[in-house]
Amino acid sequence: MTSEPQRLQYLEAMGLTAWVARYALPNAHPTPACEWELPERPPEVGHGQRLQALLDEAREQPAAPPAESPAQERTERVPRPGKARAALLGDMAPPEEVSAEAEPSRAMADEAPREALRFAFQVACLEGRWLLVLPGDQAPGRPQLMLLANILRAAGIESPPPVFQDFRWPLQEGLPVQEPLVEAREGLKAFVAGASRRGWEPERLLVFGRDEVLERVLSLEGEHCPLFGLPAWQGPSLAELANGAEAKRALLPRLLALGEAWRETQGGASSEQ
Repeated sequence: MTSEPQRLQYLEAMGLTAWVARYALPNAHPTPACEWELPERPPEVGHGQRLQALLDEAREQPAAPPAESPAQERTERVPRPGKARAALLGDMAPPEEVSAEAEPSRAMADEAPREALRFAFQVACLEGRWLLVLPGDQAPGRPQLMLLANILRAAGIESPPPVFQDFRWPLQEGLPVQEPLVEAREGLKAFVAGASRRGWEPERLLVFGRDEVLERVLSLEGEHCPLFGLPAWQGPSLAELANGAEAKRALLPRLLALGEAWRETQGGASSEQ
């Protein structure tokens, strides 16, 4: 016995539409059978006749003008007098060399995504003026914060304790990367620029500790940070200072210079206000 779903499949394969009620009303009479007139179908055309019709239609269409090749278009283009004269005088590279020089930019656009740089640090802005950066993904603990407060106090910088926040790059995993170093620098600059809404106006950069990737991104050059255009200072990490008396003694002369720079910029800021 054929089931109802199978019967409907047979009817559909035969080209017959079956109408099935969604639900039956109680005590309803059965629907009377109806016969509808089938629409007149156009005579079927065989495969050979359809192919011949397409060939006839193609012959009746006007022929399209031949498309100019890129080489022909370049030859018909009128060169500018300046370039032509420079080429005759030998002051300009041949077209082959020019196209070869333009290839790297095209290749760079089609270059496969690369691996993003990865780094993390803790950052704060001392009274909105000096950026304090601690490389690493671990937030400073209470002993490290107390040591930092003592360092600033020894330099003559009386300021409330800074509040650090975490920064990690890349900001989101899985995004395509074409120029890892350039994109990391742009992201870091955008982060510092956006922090201006919280009152950050950096005048100097202080880095406690070393990180090779972060130093590449900051492009530290001696006592200057070209990325932000700020004077920079880099010293030992807080963990190294906490565990070594020699590192603290070596840091003391630098702290005195930092204290003088803090007071000079502080005096200039107050006079402007």
